[in-house]
Amino acid sequence: MASVFTKIIDGELPGRFVYEDDEVVAFLTIAPITQGHTLVVPRAEVDHWQDVDPALLNKVMGVAQLIGKAVVRAFNAQRAGVIIAGLEVPHLHVHVFPTNNLSDFGFANADPNPSPESLDEAQAKIKAALAELR
Repeated sequence: MASVFTKIIDGELPGRFVYEDDEVVAFLTIAPITQGHTLVVPRAEVDHWQDVDPALLNKVMGVAQLIGKAVVRAFNAQRAGVIIAGLEVPHLHVHVFPTNNLSDFGFANADPNPSPESLDEAQAKIKAALAELR
């Protein structure tokens, strides 16, 4: 059975994409820790990050680095946080989010119901920052 991320990637479920290529996509999470919280996901369904082909993991992390630069720029953050938790969805995904302190690293702080306007604003800001970085 396809993961929820595969369904988003395939357009069966909605997603606010900020990056796409042949191997990796990046889209906003529906439960952001901070505004701009983005998931970097390989198109291939791999559950555990330790099992992914090293070349694909390198690609995922390269995109995560690019998204990290964009969220820092877009949200005037001190840093970009990165987490690979892997417990929520059985499909490798890297959480990338703007952060100014360690308290931002708790999933307990995630907003379970962000406004569509907040998500739209975050998507626009990240896309604009990515355009400036390229």
